[in-house]
Parts: sequence; structure tokens; C-alpha cells
Amino acid sequence: MRLRALLDTDALGLRLLGGEDELDRTVRGVMTTDLRDPSRYLSGGELVLTGLAWRRGAADSEPFVRLLVQAGVAALAAGEAELGDVPEDLVVACARHRLPLFAVHESVAFATITEHVVRQVSGERAGDLAAVVDRHRRMMTSGPAGGGPDVVLDLLGSDLDLRAWVLSPTGRLIAGSKVSGPALPADVCAGLAAEHLAATRTGRRGPHRVLVGGTAYSLFPIRWGHRPAVAGGGRSSQGARDVRETVLSDWLLAVEADAGDWPEERLDLLQGVTQLIAVERDRRDAARTVRRRLAQEVLELVQTGAAPAEIAARLRVAAPVLLPGLGAAPHWQVVVARVEWDGGEVEGGPVAQSLLEEILVDPLATGPEPSDRIAVAHTGDEAIALVPLPAVSTEHDGSDSGIHADVLLESVRDPLSAGLDGDGRVTLGVSAAVHSAEGLRGALEEARHARRVAAARPGRVCAAGHQELASHVLLLPFVPDDVRRAFTARLLDPLRDYDRRHRAELIPTLEAFLESDGSWTRCATRLHLHVNTLRYRVGRIEQLTGRDLSRLEDKLDFFLALRMS
Repeated sequence: MRLRALLDTDALGLRLLGGEDELDRTVRGVMTTDLRDPSRYLSGGELVLTGLAWRRGAADSEPFVRLLVQAGVAALAAGEAELGDVPEDLVVACARHRLPLFAVHESVAFATITEHVVRQVSGERAGDLAAVVDRHRRMMTSGPAGGGPDVVLDLLGSDLDLRAWVLSPTGRLIAGSKVSGPALPADVCAGLAAEHLAATRTGRRGPHRVLVGGTAYSLFPIRWGHRPAVAGGGRSSQGARDVRETVLSDWLLAVEADAGDWPEERLDLLQGVTQLIAVERDRRDAARTVRRRLAQEVLELVQTGAAPAEIAARLRVAAPVLLPGLGAAPHWQVVVARVEWDGGEVEGGPVAQSLLEEILVDPLATGPEPSDRIAVAHTGDEAIALVPLPAVSTEHDGSDSGIHADVLLESVRDPLSAGLDGDGRVTLGVSAAVHSAEGLRGALEEARHARRVAAARPGRVCAAGHQELASHVLLLPFVPDDVRRAFTARLLDPLRDYDRRHRAELIPTLEAFLESDGSWTRCATRLHLHVNTLRYRVGRIEQLTGRDLSRLEDKLDFFLALRMS
């Protein structure tokens, strides 16, 4: 804004004392100071407000004004509340250095002037930024990406002072502004993603205003162009989309601000930013086409029983695409995912494919922009990821490289549970690493078995790894439901009924006793009980069930009943 516009605003109570020829100067900011040397805090173009507390005598005005001029300020405004009229020595010094000088009436607070200037400058910057964003959009849609979403976030930070980040639905940091400061902590990212997914499932329009870690954020959905094919229900691809088709794959823009009182112009600007980032999302999705095709071809060869030599030839083609520059042939892991919604109206395969592509983006890399080196195919309601790993020594060194089911589950469980919202499930199975085409078929079956183990567990998001297939856990998913219910009811229902009537906590005591390997001392310590109290509870368990917890067979029956319940 211009100095002339400030002078023409009666509510600001400004009176010009000198510098009439300089009123076309542009004001880029405002600063209030009573320091004798405020130059270190000035960047140029400011309107400086002062109460003159720095002035102890007439000789102080000249060096003060000289420092302001050297810092490139636009003008000086001196308040009349402290000294009455503005001192003549200050008027003379400003005239000598051609620095416009205003007097601020004692009835006008500096905060009023500051608010007015900030509001005007912010609005002008928003218009400038909108033009920049529009140019950037045209550049990205007509040719190669002009720096990706980071460039746009940098503009938000530098021009509107907004800290912003792009996150995946599981809370993975995709992009952040360099001026946003340190990267968001992982728990904050996961919390924002969970809030976004939960709000999206309610059908509320964005932006969604949330409070995470005591900080207010506004969450803007990023609606990208590519969508999985619609299936079921007779709906056409042009009709209304079921939110469940995309809720587990859409990105979001998180802005550290409360957009509730933003003007329409700023909201429109942020919506334009999300559209711009969506262009980059479309571009990245298109780049996955080759990897998807490779995964589909390998999967078809494996499932149709092709010769290992044929599968190996296809893997040799895939390796340079997925791991460019890697000299040795990689090892491979298989991850299987299934997304199921109540009612079966939404096809789970495409949803699971998009989800795996998000959560498995180079799982061995760190940082907000890891390379995209996975290949995911889908068939029916199932998605299958072929994950390359750098070749490792064939000798077992005690380490277990690659993807771990428990780590994978921990990173996605909370956000995805919010997105599933009580009517969906995600189950994941992870194979061991294999180093040849001969082992790929076994890895696929192993991952599918592990996923079925995960599906037998309670919870909206479950995962199991190959390590669990060598224990009794493998058998539990295949016990018929009626047998499972009868077995657990016979052993545990008497204890549950007793707990409801007497609040005796026999079930937690039984669990702790088995997990302590039958050690009275360890179990009593764990439950903060006296050993005699523990012996009384165990005796009551044995009396109610007719079992003996000193016998291995009865311990095993109780253990399996608790697992199956």
C-alpha cells in the first residue's frame, strides 16, 4: 500500500509533518520500536511507529533517523501521547534525510495502525500470490513440474506467512515449505491425518479446523484427478463418488492457522493451491503406470505357474526400473493387502492398491521425499505389492532386513482406523525376503497366509508377518467359528460371569498368570497383589472351570481360548 493511502484514512489520525513529495512510497510492513538502534530488526519498506522513549535530547534525533534511512524504511510515525507535539529536532532530521514523518494523535493506539497496515498489505500479497500460483499452475499443467508442491508451499510461507505441509492419508510427510521451520513430528503428522480422515468420512466440506498438540490447524483435502473405477451399485463413472473409494488415498494440505475467520479471497487462494498440488499428484500417479504393469505381469506369471526362468527374465526387466543404478540383483518381498467395506458396494482392490502405494513408498529410505520404487497390482479385492530390497548376504547374520509387519502396522493403524470409521477393515500380510524367481510363488502364498492370520484378529487395521506362520497362531484363523465360540464359551464364560457379578478380575488375572509362565512371584508383582491374593484368584478360576493351572494341557487350553476370544 502507499503512504498516501494511510494519510487519507481518517480513522488512523495521522498528520503529515514532512515528506509530502515521498507519499507514493510503498509500505510493506509495520514495526513499533523505542530502541535507539532498531536497524537489526528492519528489512526495508516498513512504517516505523515510535513513542519517542529513545529520545533523551535533541542530539538523539539525527542518528536515529539516519539509521532508519540506511535500513530503507518507508516512513516514521511519532506518537504525541508522551511528549505532546513532535520535537522540532526530529522534524528537521527527517526533512534532511527525505524521510516522511507523521504525527499520531494521542487518541489513536499504535495497535490500530498496525492492524490496518497488516490487513491491507496481507490482502495485496494474497493477490500477488494468487497470480504467482496461477502462473505456476499453467506451467505445471503444460509441461514438466516446476519444482513440485514445495515451491507452492514456499510461496505460502514467504508471502502469507503460513506454515504448511502436504501429508499422505497415513501421515507421511510428502512436502513442506523451507520457511516452515523444522519438519512436523511424526506423531503430529499421524494425528493430523487421523483428524482429516475422520472429518472426511462425516461428509463435512473442508477446510477442517482441528487442534493437535495444542496448535490449531486447517486441513484442506487435495482432490486429485485419477480415481479408481467405480464398481457395484450400477453407478456410472460420471456419477457421485462414494467417499470410501478415495478416502484412504487422498493427500491433504495442513496449514498452521485457523481458517474459520478467513475472507473468501484467501480461502479461494488455498483451494487453488490444493488444485495445483493435485496436478503433481496426478503426475506421480501416472509415473506409477510402468511399475503397476510390471507387477501385474509378474503376478500373472506366478499365479499361472509359469517356469521360474520366465519369471526371472521378467524380474530382470523390473529390477532396473524399480532400483535404478543397483548393480546386484535385488531380493524381493511380497506384501498383500485387502480393504473390505460393510455391504460390499465398493471394490476393495483399487483402494488397497492406492493404499499400498502410499504406505510402502521406499520403506528403507528416510525423509519426506523418498524415491517411489514399489510395484503394486490388484486382483479382485486384493492388492499385491512387489517390494525390491538391496541384495543381502546369503549367510544368515541374525538380522532380519526388509519390511516388518509390526512396524508397518504401527505406522498406519491410528490414521487408517479413523478413515475406516466403523464400517471397513484393512488387513496386511508380509512375506519373508526371497532372492530368486523360484521363491516368489512361495512368498506370495506366505503373504496371503499372513494376511488371513491378521484377518482373524480383532481391530479395524491388522497385520501379520511371516515370522508368525511358524507358530500356533497359523492354526487359529482356520478354526470354524462355531467350534471357536463353543471352545471359548466353555472355558471363559464362567469367569466372565463371575467377574460381572463380583468384579473379581479373574480374566485379567488369568492372562497375567499365563504371560508370567505360571510364576507366582512375577505375576503377583505384575498385578501389584499379595501372593496369597493371587493364589485365591487362581483357585477360584480352577473351581469355576474344573481345570488345573499346574497342568500344561490346561494352561494351553486357556491360552488358546484367550487368543481366539
